[in-house]
Amino acid sequence: MPYTAPITEQRFVLDVIADLPGLAALPPYANATPDMVDAILAESAKLASGVFAPLNRSGDKAHAKLNDGIVTLPAGFVEAYGQYVEAGWAGLGVPEAHGGQGLPFAVAVAVQEQLTSANMAFALCMMLSQGAIEALSAHASPELQARYLSKLVTGEWTGTMNLTEPAAGSDVGALKSRAEPSPDGSWRISGTKIYITWGEHDAAQNIVHLVLARTPDSPPGTKGISLFLVPKFLPDGSRNDLKCVGLEHKLGIHASPTCTMSFGDHGACIGWMVGREGGGMRAMFTMMNNARVQVGLQGVAIAEAAMQHALDYARTRVQSAKFGGGKEPVRIIEHADVRRTIMTMRALTEAARALVYLNAAAVDRAHTGDAAGAGLADLLTPISKAWATDIGVEVASMGVQVFGGMGYVEETGAAQYLRDARIAPIYEGTNGIQAMDLVGRKLHQDGGQHWKDLLGDVRATLSDLDEDTELKLITPWLQDALDAAQTTSIWLAGANNPDDVAAGAAPYLRLMGLTLGGWLLARQALASRAHPDSQFAAAKRTTARFFAEQLLPQVQALSASAMRGAALLYAIPEDGLAAA
Repeated sequence: MPYTAPITEQRFVLDVIADLPGLAALPPYANATPDMVDAILAESAKLASGVFAPLNRSGDKAHAKLNDGIVTLPAGFVEAYGQYVEAGWAGLGVPEAHGGQGLPFAVAVAVQEQLTSANMAFALCMMLSQGAIEALSAHASPELQARYLSKLVTGEWTGTMNLTEPAAGSDVGALKSRAEPSPDGSWRISGTKIYITWGEHDAAQNIVHLVLARTPDSPPGTKGISLFLVPKFLPDGSRNDLKCVGLEHKLGIHASPTCTMSFGDHGACIGWMVGREGGGMRAMFTMMNNARVQVGLQGVAIAEAAMQHALDYARTRVQSAKFGGGKEPVRIIEHADVRRTIMTMRALTEAARALVYLNAAAVDRAHTGDAAGAGLADLLTPISKAWATDIGVEVASMGVQVFGGMGYVEETGAAQYLRDARIAPIYEGTNGIQAMDLVGRKLHQDGGQHWKDLLGDVRATLSDLDEDTELKLITPWLQDALDAAQTTSIWLAGANNPDDVAAGAAPYLRLMGLTLGGWLLARQALASRAHPDSQFAAAKRTTARFFAEQLLPQVQALSASAMRGAALLYAIPEDGLAAA
């Protein structure tokens, strides 16, 4: 399936929403000059469309294969990974102090979007390694960093995240993997981990596993968990006592090996502690928060690819005369319902992209010690992860609908986007957990100052819209959404019944995603007045109006749902929910 990177769109969002010029003015990101970013996006687009995308369909059909603990990737993947490493893409967003290129996370996110649109299963490998780099940079000892970080930054080695166990999924505190101390300062790791993305493969020389485990006499729950670096190959070159004992047969992302990993079957799996004892969740959350933003990005990436695929088909498929007149069949893009579908796909994709890029830029500012940036990043991360991945599934499903019956069969490739997208709302904390995090923690953080500031920014944009003859048509729709978001935020923040808050979490998160999406598109519409491409600018303004008029009205309905409480959720006894 061909893919064209939306470079003009990405560049515009980086400047207008992520404020790339402002980031480049900060000392850590001085390398992010306009010429440098332009060159990076152009070159990564070539890698995405010319190397990653041609493997997407073949990898989906061939799958990764397991034989006696060895995972073999589909044809072409090892060579493609070699090209990725050789060109130095792995260290793009890594600080220069750790051997990287020192570019903002926001720029690395734009590159990762291209790679993920082209081949989500393959790009997962790069995503996990980036998270491992982040965790080791923040928490590992200088000795561990010196031994392992440089190889991860070059991409010669890849990284994984090992949390989930057969009896400990979302409840990480229930995990049972063990770590016993050794006299030399290392630890002996034992246990089984499941759903480990890219846990074993033949593309890299070594795989660095970050593994959560319990030390002796550790307290129950998450306080007793520590993090360990467990390499596939030890520093002396010998094979560590760990093995992939199973591959999951999944709905999608078939080329991505999702492994069951067994550690210490022979009592000799060696690892080293990352951070302090009992601080495993804190260290792992550094990696998980990075991954959650990037999983939200997967929703954007799949939505973009599915939209491109559907649009190409709609512009060439001829079927039926137009409603209300004419006898000659027309291309389906001329039918109002198909045009509505395509416009909805476009508006949702662009809104989700803007949200994730804003989130990534907030992470960049947090890394410079900016407290407001850190608070915004914390607030936006669950919204980015959940809302953007829901958008990915919805847009991919709409893409199947544009194809009609041809979308439901595998030959056209539309179904693969839907199958691949469906995992994103599940892993890295299900979207229900993200919603609970939003209302249970982030809404109350610093006395609610961050959501209040953010909605204040939305309110400020309303004044700018009113000064534009065309764009002031957005104002009443965005105003209604803002009022509903404010009212619902206050209600949830003040609710005394935890069940009522939990019951409103999911509709509230979607409400916030839509409100922020409409706001960010309005900001882009305002900024488009200065864009040199008049066609691009006109499309930006129309898309913002479409989102406001067609999608923002959902916010008030979601607000009503979020504030109804939990009583009806439990009104039918469990037995009554089952079929008679």
